Amino acid sequence: MTPKIYSTKIKVRYAETDQMGIVYYANYLIWFEVARTEYLLSQGLDYRDVEKEGLFMAVVEAHCVYKAPARYGDEIIIEAQAVDVKNTSFKFQYKITRGSDRVLLAEGTTAHVLIDKSMKPKKIPEKIRSLLIF
Repeated sequence: MTPKIYSTKIKVRYAETDQMGIVYYANYLIWFEVARTEYLLSQGLDYRDVEKEGLFMAVVEAHCVYKAPARYGDEIIIEAQAVDVKNTSFKFQYKITRGSDRVLLAEGTTAHVLIDKSMKPKKIPEKIRSLLIF
């Protein structure tokens, strides 16, 4: 089954830029989270519902390669795709492009492990697995 690519748009806010007017590097990881959350919500899965079941999607690794700068006022498109879904873990991959010219700004991945409150890995329930790989 081919994973769905979900995309969301954001307009770069002034507070997200540094003194040079370029988006501060850590904001790309925040944008990855925005896209990941929207991806899951589009499939009917809210983090709060997962947490109510005593489960958490811990980020255990994050990677971002910066290709071109985003600047204040740019509309950016963030694509998220669930990949490599295993027994207790999964990854998301991301691409961020500028809306006006489709220039690739950054791409990366996050790796997640499903854990319980005691921080022990848990098997991904079929209900969640089916929303990741549809």
